[in-house]
This record gives sequence, C-alpha cells and structure tokens, in this order.
Amino acid sequence: MQNLRQSVATRCAASLFVFALVFVSNGRSAAADEQVFIERDIVVIDLIQNVEWLRCSLGQIWDGKTCQGEIMKLNHDEIAQAIVQANEQVGGNWRLPSADELQALVCETCTPPKIDAEMFPNTSPEPYWTGERNTFTSENYYSINFYTGHKYGRFFKNQQLAVRLVRGR
Repeated sequence: MQNLRQSVATRCAASLFVFALVFVSNGRSAAADEQVFIERDIVVIDLIQNVEWLRCSLGQIWDGKTCQGEIMKLNHDEIAQAIVQANEQVGGNWRLPSADELQALVCETCTPPKIDAEMFPNTSPEPYWTGERNTFTSENYYSINFYTGHKYGRFFKNQQLAVRLVRGR
C-alpha cells in the first residue's frame, strides 16, 4: 500500500511538472513578471489572476496570428455599448478591468508597449481604461499606461482611451 501511495504521488508530481512546463514554454518563464498565460484563439487566460482577457484591444480583430486593425478609443458610455456587443458576439460577462487587474499585465522588463507582445500583440503604448474610479477624486477613473507601465487616476469618463476587456472572478 505504501508503494502504491508513493507511485501515485510521484505520478501526480510528474504530471504537475509537465503541466507547468507547458505554460512556461516558448522562452517565457513564470517568474518573468509572474505572468502565466494560456492562449485560446481570441482569449488569453491569465492563470495568476484567474481571468480571461480579450487578446486584442477593442477595434482590432484576431486573425489567428496577430491583432489587426485600428484600436478604438472610447469613452465610458461607448464602452458600455461595446461590452453589450462583446457579450452578444463572444459570449460571457465582459467588463472593464480593475486597476490592479490591468496593472498586473504590465511587463516591467519589456520595452514599450510594456505588455507581453506574444500574448497581446499590437497593443498600443498608451493609456488603457479601467472601470475603477479614483479614490481621491471620484469623477476621475484610473488608467494604466502601457508606455510607462504606470497607473494614473486623472481621466474623466467622457475622455476617449484604448480598451482591453476582461471576464471572470
């Protein structure tokens, strides 16, 4: 019985190791900005945050290899309409990310745009909306700038910025 338990434990450990290798292949490491992703066509699954990201910015289309087209810059009213369309066309409960969720995509070691270009190709090095209001001035919303990697809380909801949608949690 003891040998059976050890054998099962060894197989489980080996399976977990192989499972981990699948996700850190292609020259990526789990320690590199602590991001672990799975590619699924138009969606990128973020295993650390337990969410799914649309691979392309709104306005772009995934062609199977990269994101094509012009990135749309939208205000919060326009984003609400785009979310309805995304839910109808792609399915699910898409939304704007929190500041922490979007900030977690920032790759500090990447040159601008500061995001994993393999997972999120043709991301523009500029501010992207979050759905989170600034805690100090509630008429402003936070954004994450993929040129600098910094979070800013100075944009009004009627201003137009780039958008990346998320679902989950």
